[in-house]
Amino acid sequence: MSISERDFRTVDLNLLVTFLVLMRERNVSRAAECLFVGQPAVSGALARLRLLFDDDLLLRTPRGMEPTERALRLEGELLPLLERMQSALFQPEAFDPARAERVFTLAMPDWVEIWLMPRLCRMLLAEAPGVDIVVKPTDPFAAVGMLEQQQMDLGIASLPESPSWLRSRVLAEMGFQCVHHPDCLRLDGALRLDDYLAHPHLLVSYRGAFHSAIDSLLAEQGRQRRVRYSTQSFGALPSLLGSLPALSTVPATLGAHWAETGRLRADPLPLDAPQFSLSLFWHATRDNDPAQRWLRGLVERAAA
Repeated sequence: MSISERDFRTVDLNLLVTFLVLMRERNVSRAAECLFVGQPAVSGALARLRLLFDDDLLLRTPRGMEPTERALRLEGELLPLLERMQSALFQPEAFDPARAERVFTLAMPDWVEIWLMPRLCRMLLAEAPGVDIVVKPTDPFAAVGMLEQQQMDLGIASLPESPSWLRSRVLAEMGFQCVHHPDCLRLDGALRLDDYLAHPHLLVSYRGAFHSAIDSLLAEQGRQRRVRYSTQSFGALPSLLGSLPALSTVPATLGAHWAETGRLRADPLPLDAPQFSLSLFWHATRDNDPAQRWLRGLVERAAA
């Protein structure tokens, strides 16, 4: 159905509300009290309504105001329309995860998926069996553009920028760990800075670089490491480190996950590197959407 904007130019929504209150009260004074306006304002609105619909609508009789046939038909059509409009504007539809059947799209780097999604999926199976998830890969440099182009419902990343239309919440503050495979690279005791610099490194860089903030920190100390391999994916690191005598610096939660599963050994980074923030973010237009609010809460619980 198409809407003709021209037809609505002379229609004031408040007039329609006044009409429905008059139909309910059948009295100008009582209608004015309900609308918190003066009686002359309601009388003026009734005059405008009569012009708009070319009908008397409500007639004064010894028994009070009586509606015309046109008024009764209008009431029957307008009342459900304005009730639906009120619901749409002021009473957002509730979201029941236990009964919902819906697909959400999340975007995140692969290391976040490795760390977070097993827990989130277990929670979904228990709380929202009809809700499905699509995960798209992203990185800190592409995430905002993907959200602006509506390619996701929610994103999780470390954001270098935050435009005014973006809403975000910090999920975690974390540092880094250094991982390696003990069968390929045998280190005695705790990882020392000399060990860190003596062996080749595998670097995850979303821009395909061989230099990161870690290298800048080392340069400030007059030190340097050798990065021999650069990739955009963390997922390949366990296999690579399982065949190479090398090290890789990864987010601390990912290092702990690989250590817990026995795939790699994880050590504290042997230099003082600043932490970074991992944020959950969404578009401001979805701020009060009940389904989105539920999903954001679920992600926060999984991350905790």
